[in-house]
Amino acid sequence: MIKRPFREHHLLELLNIYSSKSLPLDIVICDYFKLHKALGSKDRAFIAETAYGMIRKKSLLQHLTKNSSCWEKMLECYLQTDSDRYVNDETIPIYIRNNFPEILFNLLLNTYGLDKTVEFCKNSNERAPATVRANTLKISRDKLMDRWKDLYDISPCTHSSKGIIFNQKLNFFGLPEFKEGFFEVQDEGSQLLADLIGAGPGDSVLDYCAGAGGKSLAFAPDMQQKGQLYLHDIRENALLEARKRLKRAGIQNAQILRSDSPHLKNLKKKMDIVLVDAPCSGTGTLRRNPDMKWRFDEDTIPKLASLQRVIFEKALSFMKPGGKIIYATCSVLQEENMDQINRFISTYDLVVVDTFQSTPTQSGMDGFFACVLKRA
Repeated sequence: MIKRPFREHHLLELLNIYSSKSLPLDIVICDYFKLHKALGSKDRAFIAETAYGMIRKKSLLQHLTKNSSCWEKMLECYLQTDSDRYVNDETIPIYIRNNFPEILFNLLLNTYGLDKTVEFCKNSNERAPATVRANTLKISRDKLMDRWKDLYDISPCTHSSKGIIFNQKLNFFGLPEFKEGFFEVQDEGSQLLADLIGAGPGDSVLDYCAGAGGKSLAFAPDMQQKGQLYLHDIRENALLEARKRLKRAGIQNAQILRSDSPHLKNLKKKMDIVLVDAPCSGTGTLRRNPDMKWRFDEDTIPKLASLQRVIFEKALSFMKPGGKIIYATCSVLQEENMDQINRFISTYDLVVVDTFQSTPTQSGMDGFFACVLKRA
């Protein structure tokens, strides 16, 4: 048996665990590191970065290793091969050399055309930038940047007035400023989506698919602790995390609502703003979750589209006359975005007030979609 270098041994063990389970890659990595506390920071960095790199380029690696599912062979290929040299190799199917599943590549092709699809694939196969959002309830972006300017390589976001880009890797959660609630890690596109919601002092706002509260944390400072913000989700663990984050951020006008909360029925037709951050394919955030693309199949979009319509209808029942509802995804697919909006318009007599769409750009924001709707 070949004795592998220490880091490669742990990397291959982690990848084999990933293959045997249906868990997201980031959770597998986190769990593995918890079980192997002796791994140093440099070891962890190599293992995590190489695992993400191999998953991003899995289809090409498998092709070059004769459709092997052996992680040892793929690792050897990954470490010895410059994948960029195959980008224009027409003997390899275009979706394989762009490291995307065929069905997803074709969906993108139908929406964006060849050049934009290839560019999208390239950007989605790069490492995502590290971006944070200043919590303006506690500190301005300028003051936060002043604290960091001599310590880290940072720059302000181009479009978000609260965003800061870190041009280096860092454990954000260990920083004293994070523990004080001065910032949250959040992509610039997600920050801009939160700005579109337009919540203000005195508003009643329902974040219907709140998850761990990322969007709520972003727009809550604009409410200036006035009005009421409700966070609802069917995932109790996510709401527990949201509760911790709200406390750390100093947000005092927010309430957590579990799916079985009796208080929910009292909010029907009373919300000024309802946000539906719908479950989706996540195609706009594949840089951060590259394993998601390999779980994509022909049933993915029909199942998600059906679920999105059911969730939207339930959420709409909370919007008051004269209120607005925002439908949002982290998808770049027309089938989850404008196709759904067109259905909502015709089914519920709604009109579009505003829209937002971003796509992954090199060293820039991820892909998000949002549309603000109100009664016609």
